[in-house]
Amino acid sequence: MIKYALICDKKHAFESWFADSAAFDKQAKRKLVACPVCDSTKVEKAIMAPRITTKKGRVPIEMPAQTAAPEAPAAVPAPVAMISPQEQEFRAKLKELRDHLVKNADNVGAKFPEEARKMHYGETEHRSICGVASAEEAKELVEEGIECHPLPVLPDEWN
Repeated sequence: MIKYALICDKKHAFESWFADSAAFDKQAKRKLVACPVCDSTKVEKAIMAPRITTKKGRVPIEMPAQTAAPEAPAAVPAPVAMISPQEQEFRAKLKELRDHLVKNADNVGAKFPEEARKMHYGETEHRSICGVASAEEAKELVEEGIECHPLPVLPDEWN
């Protein structure tokens, strides 16, 4: 068995066990490895330190300290884009929609699933609400016939 440190395309870090490295590769290729936070199947191995053990005592062996100064890690390129005027207009409309929804809704925070159910089942008066829900909670709401949608997420305005 091998434990891998994994990361999804939305930068959520998690760990998982596999029979061997080929098992991870096969499952990832078939999109069977999913992020527990956002359910993304775009998952890759993250950088991790090796854990070496002896057969006799199964005691971890410490890796020797480096004698030379370590090289500075190479800068990881970040995705960048130049957007067309049409895309800028689309982005502005998305921002306008998000701002309108947030401004005109009651922010119920983490109580979103609970409040949505109360309104759906007639326990409270219907109103516009926003808040937070996990991917699993949102999926359960939709399965119950409760209409909810994620708010558009935009990069920071100063980017």
